[in-house]
Amino acid sequence: MTGSGSRRGKPAATPPRLSPVRPAELEDRAMDFRRAARHDGGRYRRVDADGLELSGADFSECEFLGVSFHETQLRGAGFRDSVLSELYSPVFRAARSTWRDVELRNPRLGSAELHDSGWQSVRIEGGKLDFLNLRGAKLTDVLITDCIINELDLGSATATRVSLRGCTIGTLDVTGARLKDFDLRGADFRGISGLGNIAGLVIDDYQLGLLAPLLAAQLGVTVL
Repeated sequence: MTGSGSRRGKPAATPPRLSPVRPAELEDRAMDFRRAARHDGGRYRRVDADGLELSGADFSECEFLGVSFHETQLRGAGFRDSVLSELYSPVFRAARSTWRDVELRNPRLGSAELHDSGWQSVRIEGGKLDFLNLRGAKLTDVLITDCIINELDLGSATATRVSLRGCTIGTLDVTGARLKDFDLRGADFRGISGLGNIAGLVIDDYQLGLLAPLLAAQLGVTVL
């Protein structure tokens, strides 16, 4: 007989549901990117696309092996079933862009303007992002591992099944955000803004200790 004092296990957070990204039958191509053009099945090596006007461009089943998009206008662009390795851009302009079934490997971004973008089944591995602006974005099934993010802005964003594993985050802003299964366990962070919107956040015991003084200040509680 099971005693009445038996303990149930903690409910597990639902992890991101990621589709494998395996672009097949790729052709090595020279850069010929244009605004609102469609680019399918290309492999691009050491591409310098700095400063180009590529609003509305669509990249499907492509592989980038080193690409610079500094000051490139990618507003409303789409990336699908693609891998971007060594993405470099001190200023990355991709507001309202769409990312679906995409892998970013070791990106180096300064100011990444991705507000109002849509991410579904996206993986980021390694790299460093100084400022990641995802205000108003919709994120579904996103996994970020071993990445340094100095400032992550999720103000008014909707994030479902998002996990940051082994990441170092300076400040996280979730003001007005709607979170569900947003897993921060194992991440190191210094501060969180928007504590009134942390419902749906998944943290470990150690992180709870880090949050305690911030929550006390938010509630006007004096701890002596």
